[in-house]
Amino acid sequence: MVNIHIKMFFTAKPVMAATNRATRRVLSRFGAFVRQRARSSIRRRKRPGRPGEPPTNRTGLLKKFIYFGYEARNRSVVVGPAKLNQRSPYDNTTVPELLERGGTVNGVRRGKRKRMRYRGNPYMGPALRAEEPRLPAMWKNSIKRK
Repeated sequence: MVNIHIKMFFTAKPVMAATNRATRRVLSRFGAFVRQRARSSIRRRKRPGRPGEPPTNRTGLLKKFIYFGYEARNRSVVVGPAKLNQRSPYDNTTVPELLERGGTVNGVRRGKRKRMRYRGNPYMGPALRAEEPRLPAMWKNSIKRK
């Protein structure tokens, strides 16, 4: 007759706590990498960015106000430009949205009301796609005992 003794070496609470810590740490690092990639893709130059390439940073606000934050409730990270108070006086669209996706907006240029077309200079989507391959390596050995 063989006696087998099974000893549990973990309980649910410590394992879940370690998993939550690792998730927060990995996703926060990933958000920081995506933010840095987006910031570094925005160039300072005189000409506007061509359609399909990252936008030009004339005032410095777009580049300066890209943030990331970990959402504990959804266990996710949000990365993107902060909403500023500068909106088109006629449409409810923010400039960072127009730069990323493109579109048209009513506005004022040189004192005249005008319909302006943004062709789209994506910078957040390409930054995310460029950093995605690094995410699995960040998870490797991320859950550790405290």
